[in-house]
Amino acid sequence: MAARRGPTYRRRELGKELRKLREKRGLTIQEAAAHLGFSHTKLARVEIGENDLPRVSDLEGLMDLYGLDAKDDRETLLQLHRESLSKEPWTPYKHFMPSKMPTYRGLELDSNVMRSFQPHVVFGLLQTENYSRALYLSAKPVDETTTEYVETNVQLRMERKELITRTDNPLELRVIMDEAAVRCMVGGPDVMREQYDEIIDLARLENVTVQILPHRVLSYRAESNFAILGFPDDLAPIVQVDMPNTISVSDDTRDVQAYTRRFDAMRESASAPAETASLLNQLAREWT
Repeated sequence: MAARRGPTYRRRELGKELRKLREKRGLTIQEAAAHLGFSHTKLARVEIGENDLPRVSDLEGLMDLYGLDAKDDRETLLQLHRESLSKEPWTPYKHFMPSKMPTYRGLELDSNVMRSFQPHVVFGLLQTENYSRALYLSAKPVDETTTEYVETNVQLRMERKELITRTDNPLELRVIMDEAAVRCMVGGPDVMREQYDEIIDLARLENVTVQILPHRVLSYRAESNFAILGFPDDLAPIVQVDMPNTISVSDDTRDVQAYTRRFDAMRESASAPAETASLLNQLAREWT
């Protein structure tokens, strides 16, 4: 079955090609943007696939500026542009998402491999509805969010779980969680026991691997949670890192390699996947 290619993926493909054409022409991003009356910030966001290019005339102007004359090559970029303007299924939730999360969500849908570390709470794709809601409700008075915000984000998180539970081409997921992430009380003992059962059930899927990094192990530990996404073809992998009120999304080779080293170091120190269920069952007995 052909791999999915959503609008966000197409925006990144288009941006990647435009960046290569600009650099081949020897133009800076400021020079190219000024020629077409753009801000250089807008063009930079187009090149990294964060923003779309709404008007086809803008794309044609860039192709003219970059000297792209071959009819087939121009049509390829025009087709990418058309496909990049489609709406993603999560579009109704966009204004509830933190900065850059829509870009990450679109790329997440197209990825086929994810490696992630979560130091503080249960990893999002493994969360139950009750755990997720309790997490958002605990932050509601502090962040001054609304009930609509809470329920919308819980719904979105539950829909995202389809990435690993769908029958066609499920995402290959490898998660490392610090022991603190599964020990931290969220929602009460009943919520935690239900959450442990959910992790155990999901870890039985052939495409899901869950490891715990125990407190007692002397090991490198990353300070923030991150996810590395891989794609089925030649699109570069990306790394996403959570930051206060926003997220960072990068396809810079050095960034991806740095976080891959961090993940591999923790993977070597974490308990074996076969030990995850026994550890969580032990924690469930402690809550009792």
